[in-house]
Amino acid sequence: MGRESRKQNRFTAKRLAIMALFVALSYAVSFLETPPIAGFLKLDFGNVFILLSSLLFGPIEGIIVCLLKEGLRCLTSSTLCIGELANFVITSSFILLPSILYRYKKGIKVVILSLIGGCIIGAGTALLMNRFVLLPWFYQKAFIPVSGEEMFAQVWWILLLFNLVKCVLISVIVFLLYKRLSNFLKRWEQ
Repeated sequence: MGRESRKQNRFTAKRLAIMALFVALSYAVSFLETPPIAGFLKLDFGNVFILLSSLLFGPIEGIIVCLLKEGLRCLTSSTLCIGELANFVITSSFILLPSILYRYKKGIKVVILSLIGGCIIGAGTALLMNRFVLLPWFYQKAFIPVSGEEMFAQVWWILLLFNLVKCVLISVIVFLLYKRLSNFLKRWEQ
């Protein structure tokens, strides 16, 4: 199969329709947030649909779904899209390893190990984004006498634990849904 043929198969009308559905579901579910933890940390289960789309279609499609969802979130953002940008970077880093590995090697063992790796990468990226982007920006904006760096030194372990739990919860939900959804879509495409 040539390069042009793969591009044509990648963005068929059916795939684009399903991706649009995943964007809409991800966006809608993102408003069903948990109460803030530590003042600003919220579980966003919209990432379930982003991870699902990346496993079903590939990493590029997953990143496109994530970008569109965060773009829609920017329309109602209270953070001048800084939070949405950070969420895009964190979610993209989380979905890349599982979606790339799943393209080349199928199987439960690969999926579980790649999701564990994705959780570690996503939580690590979240730490970096909080340290260098989110906390400095929020604390400067709020004119709080404590710097983002000082606050990060106090709460880094909460950030790490929260993001690990968030990634694990999303991974477990996707793991439970994926095979059923995959089988349904295969029947639908025939």
